[in-house]
Amino acid sequence: MLSISDIKLGTVITHNGQPYIVIFAQHVKQGRGGANLKTKLKNLITGANLEITYSGSDKATEADLERAKANFLYKEGGKYFFMDNDTFEQFELSDEVIGEGAGFLKEGLTVDVLIFEGHPVSLKLPAKVELMITEAPPGVKGDTAGAAMKIAKLETGKDVKVPLFINQGEVIRVNTETGEYVERVTK
Repeated sequence: MLSISDIKLGTVITHNGQPYIVIFAQHVKQGRGGANLKTKLKNLITGANLEITYSGSDKATEADLERAKANFLYKEGGKYFFMDNDTFEQFELSDEVIGEGAGFLKEGLTVDVLIFEGHPVSLKLPAKVELMITEAPPGVKGDTAGAAMKIAKLETGKDVKVPLFINQGEVIRVNTETGEYVERVTK
């Protein structure tokens, strides 16, 4: 059981028999009263959000999750298909479950999969991925006070801000947590 001081951002708990990840947590202390913890939780199965306030003596149950490595195979419609690296079983996750991470998925990418009661419910992308630039306008020097950036399209279809010197056909490293350009990859 987790006390309110153990519930932090990224913690996965069970609420009403379903796994939820904590996407926001704020401790609140009011006057003479005890401390409270305001949380926003995201259901790992349905993608629905829920707000819960825990008081000082409340407890939460940590979700019993297994972790496995899987390779991204392909996307069809609103479904993303993966293959478990150990069992070679294929499974699918929906757009709602993957969310913003879909813009970083390319064929063959290895990801960490969270499994709840035998079913894959979520995935964790690597911190950085290497993707090719498919569209990039030419860099035009002008009045710039800081680092000059332009919008380029990645091979996955996602747009990312890159420096002016990045051209179409180059491979760049992108931070999957922030969606920002990290560096150009030289091979």
